[in-house]
Amino acid sequence: MKPIVSIIMGSTSDMPVMEQAAKFLDEMEVPFEINALSAHRTPKKVEKFAAEAAERGIKIIIAGAGLAAHLPGVIAASTTLPVIGIPIKATNSPEGLDAVFSIIQMPPGIPVATVGINAAKNAAIIAVQILALSNNDLNERFINYKKSLSEKIIKANKELSEIKFKFKTN
Repeated sequence: MKPIVSIIMGSTSDMPVMEQAAKFLDEMEVPFEINALSAHRTPKKVEKFAAEAAERGIKIIIAGAGLAAHLPGVIAASTTLPVIGIPIKATNSPEGLDAVFSIIQMPPGIPVATVGINAAKNAAIIAVQILALSNNDLNERFINYKKSLSEKIIKANKELSEIKFKFKTN
């Protein structure tokens, strides 16, 4: 089985966030790889990875980084593949805004699709949506996932309707 999505993080300390993407891709049966690469500590390896990713069969790159989060942009500069960036809130970060600004402020021609702070699952969902455009089996799994979201809310409202308060009207 060859990976078609690559999950890249700036440091293994980002794994608790990036694991959300891995779990969703696993649930959707999408082959993926996970690696740590640093735009600042291993810049040549990042550039080589990005330049060779398409040749290896990668279709989408999910890249997460905190602080001066240059990793998604550096990857996007060296590949034609879609890159989805995840700003990660580091422990010494002002609410993760430094990472957000580093990822969303890309120059014209070098876009990085960006999700919310620590929203690795949303990055994986976007990757699956893109891949499902040309994969009927994956599309069916994704449709079922979306249905399950609706069913969760219906169930939650049923449970809420059973909670009693003196002035509750529904």
